[in-house]
Amino acid sequence: MAVLVFAESLTGSIKKIAQEAVAYGYQAAQAMGTECIALTIGQADGAGDLGLYGAAKVYNVDASNDFDAQVYASILGQAADKFGADLIVFAHSSSGKSLAGRLAARFDAALVTAATSIPTVADGGLHISKGVFSGKAFATYALKTDKKVVTIAGNTFRPTEVGAAVAVESVSVDAATGRITVKELNTVTGAVPLPEAELVVSAGRGMKGPENWGIIEELAGTLGAATACSRPVADVHWRPHHEHVGQTGVAIRPTLYIAIGISGAIQHLAGVNQSKVIVVINKDPEAPFFKAADYGVVGDLFDVVPKLNAALAKFKANN
Repeated sequence: MAVLVFAESLTGSIKKIAQEAVAYGYQAAQAMGTECIALTIGQADGAGDLGLYGAAKVYNVDASNDFDAQVYASILGQAADKFGADLIVFAHSSSGKSLAGRLAARFDAALVTAATSIPTVADGGLHISKGVFSGKAFATYALKTDKKVVTIAGNTFRPTEVGAAVAVESVSVDAATGRITVKELNTVTGAVPLPEAELVVSAGRGMKGPENWGIIEELAGTLGAATACSRPVADVHWRPHHEHVGQTGVAIRPTLYIAIGISGAIQHLAGVNQSKVIVVINKDPEAPFFKAADYGVVGDLFDVVPKLNAALAKFKANN
């Protein structure tokens, strides 16, 4: 019995989402009375440090970092059998979701996506909760299959040091032959990738046009935040679609979400309402977003944001 965590390293190094997945896997293993095993595929600089977050062992499979779902699923499936994994954990990323579905089908396993709770052992299975109805409620699922698969919501399980770095061991599997040619298109903007960002600055149609986005990028740059936008902005190509947050875009859970010139349609709120702190800047005092905000500023964004940028720049210069 074990908890197997896929620690993503698609860029050649271990990122925050992998640390979060291992932190979750460790806590799950504690609840289940077993150990947490992390598996990396391809180059994975910093993999040994996953021991800090609870991985008892870290293994690496020598393969390409170019993501091929068929190949990676084959590797993970064999690893799950080799290590006797009862629970397989993924980050709720595009690759994690793709692999989780394949592994669940392969093992006829119960699957929970975007989990927000550590498993509890009850009634001969695992109970795991997640948000439903756009975060307005929580559902708890009872997983009773031999193997279980879960993806964890980003920015939910903070990686804290509970152990020490470990040596990375190599493991061999008979991986499937890939049938996909991968071409990389780097579309990440802002200081950090949007799904991993702790700070997000987002703007909507109140910007009036793409030519005005400089003040948003300046604010994001000062804060070290990722940039995002509402769906209407992406639909008219003011900003790229990968920046679109909301029900039909990227769902995020940052520590701070600043919404500028966004009215707050329910579809947008569905993707951001798990943010720990929401700040809304809008000239319309009746904008629905204010009902979901922790802090609100009623004012013209073209007046408020430049003043905010100036104040932050002054603060940073003096501290």
